[in-house]
Amino acid sequence: MNILVTGGLGFIGSHTTIELIKNNHTVIIADNLINSKVEVLEKLSTITGIKPTFYQIDVTDEVKVEEIFVNHKIDGVIHFAGLKAVGESVSKPLEYYYNNLVSTMVLSKMCVKYSVGKFVFSSSATVYGDQPSPLKENMELKKTTNPYGETKAMSERILTDTSNANPSFAVSLLRYFNPVGAHESGLIGEDPNGIPNNLMPFVTKVAKEQLEKLNVFGNDYDTIDGTGVRDYIHVVDLAKGHVKAIENLDNGVNIYNLGTGRGTSVLELVNAFMKVNDIKVPYEIVGRRPGDIATCYAHAEKVEVELGWKAELTIEDMVRDAWRFEQNNR
Repeated sequence: MNILVTGGLGFIGSHTTIELIKNNHTVIIADNLINSKVEVLEKLSTITGIKPTFYQIDVTDEVKVEEIFVNHKIDGVIHFAGLKAVGESVSKPLEYYYNNLVSTMVLSKMCVKYSVGKFVFSSSATVYGDQPSPLKENMELKKTTNPYGETKAMSERILTDTSNANPSFAVSLLRYFNPVGAHESGLIGEDPNGIPNNLMPFVTKVAKEQLEKLNVFGNDYDTIDGTGVRDYIHVVDLAKGHVKAIENLDNGVNIYNLGTGRGTSVLELVNAFMKVNDIKVPYEIVGRRPGDIATCYAHAEKVEVELGWKAELTIEDMVRDAWRFEQNNR
């Protein structure tokens, strides 16, 4: 298939691009480079032997998005592009609502107009709000705890309503948990612009002494050691889940958790990183972060039964690959 991958030079988008190419799909990338780097394009070419077609555009720009649909016979869309920092969304809600919702609406409109029948959406476990884990796909969605989560929940509703009104427009909503790790080549990984918002790139930059210490947000949660518990999933496993989703997408609205089904605390992850890589990571316990919850991990059986996908890589794989990438990344 010819697949448009928005945000395709970002962390998850770039790894998914590799897996799509490995499975003989043709990838067209749209990315505005707000939180990614154009050098990733050459790295994708090095890893796969194929350089994807690239458009440097913002997918809220309807005119420029339509040019892609005119220039290419698109068979499916995987939509990653979006602002994604929970804390920042609390302080900049308007930017998050505009960017994340308008991009979803523009892409949906183009898919309907140009008869593109497959749409895979990069959603998030944040849509569940603060509910007891393990989180199941058939749970009623509660109000999320931050604007970022709201944009994901609202995008899910936009896509569901669009599919209901246009039966040939099939949607897969992938609610994923906490992607970490990097490609085994060490060429691509999580490389945010500016100060990292996610845990793992913060850990690796502290280990590399680019940052002084890691801030651990809260140690008074009702968890194994008081720090937040999350379902960390290797980004390569996650990428493979997207390939399964779009290859098996035929009709209706399909919802899947992409996680391991296991919770790991922040300190457990940090300690695993230090042990596997034999390096110190100084950290300091600070106050809780706005919008965070104590525990969040997946019920991961539905996707295995229906798509034949399950996470295979371990926490040890994640921390080893993340550190390899950081050491290679100058």
